[in-house]
Amino acid sequence: MNPMTPGSYMPTEYFPVLITMVIASAVGFGALFVGNLFRLKRAYREKLMAYESGNPPLEEPRYRFNVKFYIIAMLFVVFDVEAVFLYPWAIVYDKIGLYALIEMLLFIVVLVVGYVYAWKKEAFVWD
Repeated sequence: MNPMTPGSYMPTEYFPVLITMVIASAVGFGALFVGNLFRLKRAYREKLMAYESGNPPLEEPRYRFNVKFYIIAMLFVVFDVEAVFLYPWAIVYDKIGLYALIEMLLFIVVLVVGYVYAWKKEAFVWD
């Protein structure tokens, strides 16, 4: 019998991935179930009160935050995550050759263009 007949091929090299996914899902759902089983289910005044930085609120939270806070945070995350991609590339640079150098230079050019765009839009100005 030919092992490659339609309907008879079983990719056994993916079984460890399947087992890992099943175990990870079981641990996640198990943690949710145990937490739901043992947590306190009654709401009380202190639990329902707004809480900020370990301090009780002093006034009503009805004012808006400046959007610059969010823009700076997003720019930090973007450039920080992109910098993380440079480290593994630098470690294996001698093994990956000229093609990888060109790809990384293009990557850095895209980052610089994004940085200049944010600078021109005055995203880094803190008022």
